[in-house]
Amino acid sequence: MTMSYPLLITFSAYFGLLFFLGLKAYGQTQSVDDYILGGRKLSPTLVALSVGASDMSGWLLLGLPGAVYLFGLSEIWLGIGLALGAYLNWRFIARSIRIYSERVGNALTLPDYFEFRFDDRSRLVRSVSAIVILLFFTFYVASGLVGGALLFENSFSISYQNALLGGCFIVVFYTFIGGFLAVVWTDAVQAILILLALIVAPLLVFIFAEDSGRFINHIENIKPGSTNVFSGISFLGFISLLSWGLGYFGQPHILTRFMAAKNPDEMVAARRTGMSWMIIVLFGSVASGLAGVILFAEEPLDNPETVFLALNQSLFNPWVAGVITAAILSAIMSTVDSQLLVSASVISEDIYRVFFRPKASQVELILISRVAVICVACVALWIACDRNNSVLNLVSYAWAGFGSAFGPVVIFSLLVRDMTSRSAVFSMFVGASTVIVWSKLDGGIFDLYEMIPGFVAASLSIILFCKFAPEKNPKLLKQFDEIKSEINSS
Repeated sequence: MTMSYPLLITFSAYFGLLFFLGLKAYGQTQSVDDYILGGRKLSPTLVALSVGASDMSGWLLLGLPGAVYLFGLSEIWLGIGLALGAYLNWRFIARSIRIYSERVGNALTLPDYFEFRFDDRSRLVRSVSAIVILLFFTFYVASGLVGGALLFENSFSISYQNALLGGCFIVVFYTFIGGFLAVVWTDAVQAILILLALIVAPLLVFIFAEDSGRFINHIENIKPGSTNVFSGISFLGFISLLSWGLGYFGQPHILTRFMAAKNPDEMVAARRTGMSWMIIVLFGSVASGLAGVILFAEEPLDNPETVFLALNQSLFNPWVAGVITAAILSAIMSTVDSQLLVSASVISEDIYRVFFRPKASQVELILISRVAVICVACVALWIACDRNNSVLNLVSYAWAGFGSAFGPVVIFSLLVRDMTSRSAVFSMFVGASTVIVWSKLDGGIFDLYEMIPGFVAASLSIILFCKFAPEKNPKLLKQFDEIKSEINSS
């Protein structure tokens, strides 16, 4: 699609809104607590929409529709796995970590929480978790930048490199300026746009397709086997897709949203809103991939991950296309900004303040956080320069890394009283290492998604430590019992 004035005007209006929200948030950011966690004052709706938008990255509108378009409904198991994992995360983790993170030293970051939870004076658990976050988030941010570049390249007919730089500048700007509040406010706008886009596009294909009353049959005639949820999928593939849900327990950008909630008792309302939003957009994403099978039956797409972009360009006039294209960009930016902010907070709070400047002022820490946003973005930009990188592949690697390294630690730290800092450190190392090594191997059992062996190995390491070297510090055990009692009683 060649660049048009309606598309340019629509995008400009959208960018203007993002910049406005960034500047507005800047005026309300007075401390590093505000910059990193928004002062723990998010409403249930903001928590829900921000969790959803920061979770569902560019893969929702690029990777997943592309996979369904290419392989058919068998890819639906990925969405089902994610929905189950998200529900369990909301149900058992969200409220608990909100209460625990505030009670143990007002923890602002996940490494903060780990150190305070285990009373780790050696700072080892903080250091290891900070390294894991910076390692995998660079790949996660890179996936978002690749998705943004594909979007700009297809929408404005510019080179991939220029598209990459443009998209990176936009998301870095408002994150740099406004911090957590800017990210959350833009997340809410972006979540609404994503929802609308994923309802409208596949619905129109259904309405206007020939013989719309037999939609599934029509798809099956075009691409036999594509409507069978088990077609072309092995047992390992089935388990791998479902296992994506395990990743939710260890995603720092999602867990910090829980920690930022104003009232932990409002998590039930947030869960209902968040899960409703998620189920609708996942359904729309899958439907978009199927719609692409119908619409592009005669001229198959060269890059499957552009199927939603192509739907948008084919179905709508330039003004509507501009709005929906902005929604696609929203899905990308809403995750990138969250990840940049978490990475920046790790650098400023968990590395700079702890190891170099313990008495750093609030102004100094905010400045370091903003500089860190730029630094992390530059590294991710370098990774994203390879246009052959798949959005879904980059996301799956980072998702597995966090899920395996942090997921078991988060779960056990909230449920098991005699877990130690040593078990947390060892679990993180085992989980992250397993993912890195497993992802380099292929064939046979190694076709299994690296999340599974990583998560299992990390969990087993904690169980063994708890059995043979449990926590014996009476103060720490008493603290756990008191907070656990508060969680259960309120």
